[in-house]
Amino acid sequence: MVLTKEFRIVLPLAVQEYQVAQLFTVAEMSQQETTGDSGVEILINEPYDDPKLGKGQYTHKIYHLGSRVPRFLALIFPASAFKLEEKAWNSFPYCKTVLTNPLLGERFSVIIESIHLPDNGTTENAHNLEADVLKAREIVHVDIADSALLDAKDYVEAHDPSKFTSQKTSRGPLTGNWKDSASPVMTCYKLVTIKVKIFGFENKTESHIAHAQQNLMVKFHRQLFCLIDKWIGLTMEDIRRLEDEAKHKLDKRLEELNMESRSDK
Repeated sequence: MVLTKEFRIVLPLAVQEYQVAQLFTVAEMSQQETTGDSGVEILINEPYDDPKLGKGQYTHKIYHLGSRVPRFLALIFPASAFKLEEKAWNSFPYCKTVLTNPLLGERFSVIIESIHLPDNGTTENAHNLEADVLKAREIVHVDIADSALLDAKDYVEAHDPSKFTSQKTSRGPLTGNWKDSASPVMTCYKLVTIKVKIFGFENKTESHIAHAQQNLMVKFHRQLFCLIDKWIGLTMEDIRRLEDEAKHKLDKRLEELNMESRSDK
């Protein structure tokens, strides 16, 4: 089966601001998510120049999921299976990310295509989809100020846009129909295509992945906005330096986690 959802995430930012904001927040969250038996391993982070894809930044990461996988999958797959391989091509304002699993091969993939436009979620076909895909697509409107869209365990008051005011830009708090009056304003149009071929588990696995993707997007963009005073004014050179520092910290932390795991056996 194939499940297609388009998430429309409206933000009180200019499109030009989002590129730095996104990369800064990815570096921040990667360090936060590396804990316990889970973590992010950055294998490649380098520029690319491809005749078809154009110019941009290519990243290759491994997500070690550990105990974060749903129990119904942990019962049928070995622990070594719980890794996601992510390859991403960021040629902002267009980005493409492909998630795969080495064990499942062609039976599993999640493709996320993102386009960023200066509107408040009103572009009907931002990805120029064919008629059959448009018909199958489900649109999900995401209000980052709505805490009900976030899993309760992931709520952090400091990252609640409905309670946050930027000291440097005076943006926020985001309340009421803020999407209709925000200036600047932009939308991330994220087309998520989920393919799962695990006999007897297709629907359940696809639903779990779709929910996890939505929760991650809500959590990520709430934090992105509430970190605005940390990333506003940064240059791409600043971001690359921060990414290098984050990779060094992640490598060290993963090495420590592996040593702890070996000592427990």
